[in-house]
Formats: sequence, C-alpha cells, structure tokens
Amino acid sequence: MCGIVGILAEGAPVSPEMLESATRSLAHRGPDDHGTIILRSEAPVPVEIGLGNRRLSILDLSPLGHQPMKDPATGNWIAYNGEIYNFRELRARMENLGDRFASHSDTEVLLKAYARFGDAFVHELRGMFAFAIWDAREGRLFLARDPMGIKPLYFYRSEKYFIFASEVRTLLGTGLVPRRLDDDGLLSYLTFGSVYDPLTLVEGVRALPAGHMLVWEKGHLQQSRYWDLPITTPDSTKHAEGAEERIAGRLDEAVRMQLVSDVPVGIFLSGGIDSSALVAILSRRGVRPSTFSIVFNEAEYSEAEHSRSVAKLFNTDHHEIKASQDDVLGILPCALRSMDQPTMDGINTYFVSQKTREAGVKVALSGLGGDEIFAGYASFRNVPRMEKFSSRWRGFPSFLQESAADIYTRVTRRTDQNRKLGTLMRDEVSVVHPYFLSRMLFTPGQTEDLLSQNHLTRANKLTEILNETLDRTKELDPVNRVSYLEARCYMLNTLLRDADFMSMAHGLEVRVPLIDHRLVEQAFAVPGSAKLNSGTPKPLLVEALGGALPQEIVHRQKRGFTLPFEHWLMQSLRQEVSGRLSKLHESLQGVLRSNSVSAVWDDFQQGRTSWTRPWALYVLNQWCAQHF
Repeated sequence: MCGIVGILAEGAPVSPEMLESATRSLAHRGPDDHGTIILRSEAPVPVEIGLGNRRLSILDLSPLGHQPMKDPATGNWIAYNGEIYNFRELRARMENLGDRFASHSDTEVLLKAYARFGDAFVHELRGMFAFAIWDAREGRLFLARDPMGIKPLYFYRSEKYFIFASEVRTLLGTGLVPRRLDDDGLLSYLTFGSVYDPLTLVEGVRALPAGHMLVWEKGHLQQSRYWDLPITTPDSTKHAEGAEERIAGRLDEAVRMQLVSDVPVGIFLSGGIDSSALVAILSRRGVRPSTFSIVFNEAEYSEAEHSRSVAKLFNTDHHEIKASQDDVLGILPCALRSMDQPTMDGINTYFVSQKTREAGVKVALSGLGGDEIFAGYASFRNVPRMEKFSSRWRGFPSFLQESAADIYTRVTRRTDQNRKLGTLMRDEVSVVHPYFLSRMLFTPGQTEDLLSQNHLTRANKLTEILNETLDRTKELDPVNRVSYLEARCYMLNTLLRDADFMSMAHGLEVRVPLIDHRLVEQAFAVPGSAKLNSGTPKPLLVEALGGALPQEIVHRQKRGFTLPFEHWLMQSLRQEVSGRLSKLHESLQGVLRSNSVSAVWDDFQQGRTSWTRPWALYVLNQWCAQHF
C-alpha cells in the first residue's frame, strides 16, 4: 500500500524539487520507504516523466520492493499503490512461461505481467490498485484503477503537463493546478455530501473511474472501461438454486486471498453481520484472527456487548480499544485536515484507524460493502416502492402534480423527509431516479437556494453522470439495480474514499473482502428476489455462512459506528460551526448565498433538519479555507 505521483512534461523539464515535494506530501500513505525517478524519452515524441512513490511495506519488506521499480528486461518503470491478492498464482503461471523474478513483491509481478500480456493483464488481477507504468519502448504511459474503485487515482492535464497522484492535495501542491472551485463538483457535494467520480472539487482535476484504464501516448489521452459490475440479472429462479453454495465458495476464496501479507492482519469487529462473517470464515479455516473493537465509555454508543460475544464464540485474539466521546471530539481538527476531498462522513473511520494503528496493526480487514452487495439497507425495499409511485404519479397531469405537492408542502412539517417527498411529487428528479433522491443531502430546490444563480446555471455535468450510471442498470431487476447504484455511488464516492484517506492518514491498510469483484459478479448472478427475506437480513450472505452466525447477531438491531454529532453541534461545537457558517471563506463568497446557509443552521436549531446539513457546509468551508 502506497501513495504515487507522476509528472509528464511535453517540451518542458520535470523539476526534481517539485517531484520530491509532491512525493513527500504522500508520506502519511507510505512511511516506510520512498523513491523518485526522472526519465527522458525522445521517441516517438520528446518528453520527461517523473515518478514518485511512498511505500507502506506489506509484501516483501526488503529493499527489493523499492519503488519506482524498473524491469531490467524491458526498461519499463512502475509506480504502484495497492495489493494484488493473487500475485503468487500469477507469478507461478509466468514462471512456467519463462519469466524470472528478483523479489517477492506483487509490484514486480505487475511490471512483468504488463510486459508479457500488455494492457489486457488487468483482467488477471484480483485486488485493489492504482498504478502507472511507463513503457520505455513505446514511449507510452499506462494507468489503471481497480474494478471496485477501492484505491483512488486523480489526474490533471494542461498544455505542457499531464500529472497524476493518489490524492487531489498532491496535485494542488505541485503548483501546476490552478486553485479554482469546480461548479459541478460543488453541486455534487451539496447534493450528496461527497463529490461523485469523475468530478472533484478542483476545476480541471478528475478521478479515473473505477474499472478504467487511461493511456497517454504521443500527446493524446484515451480512457476506456475494462470492467463493470454485471448489468444484467437472470430472471429465472433457477439461478437462485444453489446460490448460497456458490457465494460461500467465493466468500471463502476472497477472505483467504486477502490474508496475504508479510505483516500481521487484524479485523475490525463491530459485532454486526458483515464483520462477524469475516471472523466466522477465518475460524472455520482454522485461523484464529486478531479482532479489534472500539469500546466507548458511554454505554449508549458502545457495541461492546455484541463484539465480545462474537469474539468469545470464535475464540479470537480480541482487543478492545477504550475511548470516550471527548477522545473523538479531540481528533476533529486533525480528521478535517486529513480529508483529501470534503465529506459529510468519515470522522468515525479516522478515529477507528488511528486507534487500530496505535495498537500495532498495519493491515485490517473490514466488512465494508456487505450492505451494498447483499441488500442490507432499507433502500432495497424503499427505492423499488418509490419507483412504482413515481411511475404512477407521472401519469397524472402536471398541474395536478404541482397542486398536490404544494398542498402537501404547506400542510406538513418542514423536515428532510417531507422535503424529499415533496420533490418526488413534483417529479423534480424524474430525469434521474428515486434512488438518488433517497441519498440526497440537499434536494434540488435547496441547492437552488444555496447556490448563486451564476454558479447554478454553469453546473450541469452531475445530471449527465447520474443518467449515465442509471442507464447501465436498465436491464437489472429492482433489487440488483439498487445494489449497482449503491456500489457505484454511495459506496464508491463516500465509504471507500473515506476509508482510503482516513486510514492512510495513519499508515493503515484497510482491505474489503466482501467487495472482491469476482464475489460481486457471483452475487449479481442471483435474482434480487432471493436477496430479500422478511425474516432474515441479508439472507444470501447469512445462508452462505451455513449457520455459523448465532441468531442474536443476525437479528440484532442494525446500527453503525455512530457519533453524537447532533449533541455536539448543539453544545460543544455550536460556537465554532455557527461562527464559520456566518462568515464563509472567500472562495465560497458569491458562490453560496450566505442567507441560505444561515437558514440551514436555523433549521437545525429548530429541529427542522438533521445535523448532517450544517455539518456538511461547515466541512466544505473548512476544506476550502485549507486548499483555496
């Protein structure tokens, strides 16, 4: 696990100082080793290419794993962030074909696999990754990001430079990227509480989408998709027969593969279905895992009872990390500074990662993704109902829709839920989908109030992105469609991104076996009707475990790692947040309407909106103050 950066200059030099500085900015991602290299090529066009790497040593801890790494046989170079879990199998296959290796690292396997198989080698990989390979013979730069988007990769193109990095902040730090707010990225953040790929909050900086490749060659960029979640689901119930056995096999394989490491691996254990499933799978393979749980001093926020029962049942090497609300509150300034892009979430991940790393763990397995792939959210039932309502409602005359929506708005209390229902009745989101309404932070009407007219009219890329995403789900059944949207929207742009930069702020590698892309393919081969059961949550996952989880774990009330933000904003954080929102940073002045921002704060004080709305605006303001 690492951080990478690259600077490709056409008709201009690459500054060694700039490259070194950009690489140092990623030190938190890789505290164990670092390296830079500047290469020059005259054919087919004259360029300089600088590659930088910060390394978190997980596989082959020796100097032989140093990056950037060169393949002596071809002269190719690689800068790589991630883990390839099947690298040993791939290496053995290549050795049978005549390849020879100097190290025991997955980096070298990637480099030689590219030389042997070309671009198509990405189809052979099981893991999480973002990498760049300089093809010395072809004068060609090849970049790729893993299928599920677990590892990030951002890039920027100007007249003379093409630059890329693991973090947006690194690109800004080069001085090659103008520090300007991106209107489309801002609209995305206000709408969902995170910026949706490929957008960022910085004008001109884009994310390479999950499952995509990007090639620079002879001054031209070409981006292409090499993998996506399955976009058709069999309707026949025969595909549900034996599904538990097929899922069980892929589950076991995914968890086993992700244990590959030359350092100890732990498990985040909350006591819920997803993290408990990881423990159960390892235990039935004869592995006694080390488990880590956060235990709050305040009982109302602690899940100690559930995590202890799972640890006892499977006889894990269990570690409880004691914490208080004051501990979490104390890390808020550092957590905010660690956000590569603003997010309304993520503070909990920062805290858990910090405490786990302090306990001596360098790699941790997480149950992230279980809800999205195995239908664990209420959205899997609610969104299909909303689809039906929206479809029927559109059959009524528009004047009737508008009149009914107006009456509903006037007679109901002004709450977040009622605003969304009013939006659905007005059919304001018909160009996208009710799913997006279910995940919205601010509704379209609220974003119109928040944004100045000039910036609102210029921001239109988001709708295009949402429609393109939705279009890929048209042949899926309602449940699998929600699963696709949850995986490619909320999970990708909030959960995975937060998990990456909040864990890497502490040099902790987080692995997510439940979204191994081969396991995901198997799950999408099952009709959605088999993934919902009125009596059992996530039945496909639970049944694939063969009764390994006790009923009290399966049927416990669902709750995440919650923090008392509502209480904090009313008391200890009230002065800080209200003060910042009353005087926005200069980069947001003239972009956000100050009276509308104040109205959001007032609505929260009066109980008319949740804490997430003012908190999201506060985080945005702090991020802009730090970077603009």
